[in-house]
Amino acid sequence: MTTPEQLQLPLPELNEIAPDQVINYAIHTYWGVENPQRFGELMEEAKGLVGAGYFLGDNLFTWLRNNSALEDLPFRKAWQENAQNPADEAIVWRRYILACAAYHCVHIPGDFVECGVYVGTGIKTVMDYLGGQAFPKTFWGYDTYDYNPVEGHAFAGQQEGFYEKVQARFEDYPQVRLIKGFLPDSFEDNEPEQVAYLHIDLNNVEGEVAVLERLFDRVSPGGIIILDDYEWAGVYRPQKQAEDQWFDRRKYRIFPLPTGQGIILKR
Repeated sequence: MTTPEQLQLPLPELNEIAPDQVINYAIHTYWGVENPQRFGELMEEAKGLVGAGYFLGDNLFTWLRNNSALEDLPFRKAWQENAQNPADEAIVWRRYILACAAYHCVHIPGDFVECGVYVGTGIKTVMDYLGGQAFPKTFWGYDTYDYNPVEGHAFAGQQEGFYEKVQARFEDYPQVRLIKGFLPDSFEDNEPEQVAYLHIDLNNVEGEVAVLERLFDRVSPGGIIILDDYEWAGVYRPQKQAEDQWFDRRKYRIFPLPTGQGIILKR
């Protein structure tokens, strides 16, 4: 039964969409391409060969799609206002998966958790979509911040003082708790008792399995776990292998998404 508290949640309103509306989206930001210039030329040609409603970016090329992320105006506003770089623009579909999961999980008992925060854009986009400063949950953000412990994955700006810069983005969001340190060690004395939403994006299998070992049993029934790297191949394939086995032992199957993410619904 819906509680009075739930009825007052700062949920975004569903805007109307025209029956004949078509949104196309393209950004030439993708990974694993040997000749980006030539690939971009070919994709520009391909756009002219498909029906309307295409999406190009983040290693996705689809067509005859609604592109719902861009039709959801409150989400579109939160995404655009928080995007920091071309990668943030390219992964709009991934971010909308997070936003929709968060919309569901805000009704579920427990805190929100993100492991692998970088500049905090994923957290802030979700929060701004669901009320901004009125977001009703505690949101934990775990990262090393000032350095990247995964070889070959250092991101721009990761140096001394980076943690303070990320903190500054959330100075008006008292619900956010940014925990600096290496997981799972940084969970000590800094972890939620109950979790509604768990987003894991650590780019390494050992860290992600360690997070699952620590937090999975704390995820409420009905809560959602999003694995950012699950369906990506190449250097990320070990995550799929290990996480499939981990969840199989618990009689779960991960929902693979073409965005590269994987989803688990906690029962």
